Amino acid sequence: MKYDVVIVGAGLVGQAVAASLAQADAGLTIALVDPAFRDSAPDTNTDIQSFDLRVSALTAKSQAYLSRLGAWEKIPAQRLAPYRHMHVWDAEGTGSVTFNAAELHVPVLGHIVENRQTLWALQQCVQSLSSIDVISQPVRYIDNRSADGYTPVALGDGSTLQAKLVVGADGAMSRIRQWAEVPTTEWDYGHHAIVATVRCEQPLQETAWQRFRPQGPLAFLPMPHDPHLASIVWSTSEEEADEVLAMSDAEFNQALSAAFEGRLGQIVETSAKARFPLRQRHARAYWCEGVVLAGDAAHTIHPLAGQGVNLGFKDAETLAEEIIRAQSKGLDIGSALVLGRYQRRRQADNLSTMAVMEGFKQLFGSDQPVLRWLRNEGMRLFDRLLPVKQHVVMKAMGLD
Repeated sequence: MKYDVVIVGAGLVGQAVAASLAQADAGLTIALVDPAFRDSAPDTNTDIQSFDLRVSALTAKSQAYLSRLGAWEKIPAQRLAPYRHMHVWDAEGTGSVTFNAAELHVPVLGHIVENRQTLWALQQCVQSLSSIDVISQPVRYIDNRSADGYTPVALGDGSTLQAKLVVGADGAMSRIRQWAEVPTTEWDYGHHAIVATVRCEQPLQETAWQRFRPQGPLAFLPMPHDPHLASIVWSTSEEEADEVLAMSDAEFNQALSAAFEGRLGQIVETSAKARFPLRQRHARAYWCEGVVLAGDAAHTIHPLAGQGVNLGFKDAETLAEEIIRAQSKGLDIGSALVLGRYQRRRQADNLSTMAVMEGFKQLFGSDQPVLRWLRNEGMRLFDRLLPVKQHVVMKAMGLD
């Protein structure tokens, strides 16, 4: 059972890599390995409990990439929530910034999409491509690359795959990264994120809202179907997370309304909630011979700007380009020459985005009076500098 590429992890990034490689028709044999791969359509009900708690703010670049794969049009239009405005403000002052698509001469700033809808669309692409073998088995371990250039991938059923290249797209706690002994730099933010779908008294007006509190940012993102629905990401201290999750729904709604300064009126209904700890992590190398990392397996960042999955799609597109380039030139796709080029193309962008997110987190998390005054004055100045705003937003959208 020999393959050119074995992709471990059938999440958003893993399936994107698989579809990119297969659609290039480069003669590659591909296996996509994940015991959680399921051929079941996502829930399309529109009651507040039916929406996925995990959503992504997909940029124009990610949309273009998914369109090239044929996945974007497979996401039902009624499950897409375009946002044309973004309003950000400081909870500890008067500084604020507003972005408008019309000012930037673009139709939208992005789309809020449930992760399971995007995943289902990519799955339809993968299953239509005969050169991809989907294997619903856990990976027990990977071994060292052999002299013939293949890396053994042992599966839960006792079988073993031989791969010229193993792609670790198995998430933040990547076993592939651990087995390949790739070191990471990481630290705990000391924050937990609470996610839920809520119904607001006032409509969101196709706007992504974010309030920077000292305890962490609080975002309200527009959801499809109903302009009063929002997906919230409430980043806060572990202690406050414990407190609000112990509240009744009525108490939670009141606390959330207060934390958001009532900008959208009262919160009138809340779905089930989930929480997860926030941790920044970056692999010091994205590869070792025969193994490469992509998406959350290589890097995780704070969700305050919604850039995580967009960085992952950039990884997927770039990695596929380098594999296809190497295949066309007859190069070893698992070699340092090929994988080092992928790392050089992606590492700087990922690190710079992570540095910006960390800077925002540190800046808005400080209660020092001088810093508070500087950031508020800076926000007011930035809001008036349209060319600078255009540059920043176009870069965030991947259109720079």
